[in-house]
Amino acid sequence: QVQLVESGGGLVQPGGSLRLACAADGSIRGIYAMGWHRQAPGKQRELVAIISGGTTTNYADSVKGRFTISRDDNKNTVYLQMNSLKPEDTAVYYCNADRNYVNVLKGGPFGSWGQGTQVTVSS
Repeated sequence: QVQLVESGGGLVQPGGSLRLACAADGSIRGIYAMGWHRQAPGKQRELVAIISGGTTTNYADSVKGRFTISRDDNKNTVYLQMNSLKPEDTAVYYCNADRNYVNVLKGGPFGSWGQGTQVTVSS
């Protein structure tokens, strides 16, 4: 399993943008599905976006049209570009990698998880 490290979180005003990055310590090329999940205080963790080992992507309805997930296999890194941020996007964002796409989709205990990065959207 690869080790994952997230970066790019912070405080941003409503309507602003952030780009999260998740760097793996090994190759993810064509093997790993990658996902971003988030957990807000008092709420269950939820899937935000997922990208297959190729280029297939899927998004939570709440972020469609605002967030974009992408991967750079040359850098072993997956990104989450977040635009038009809303206060309800405030959460800890976690990166997840697994060879099985369904495991990432379900956000279960399998695969690799990063330590999380805080995103706070507030004026």
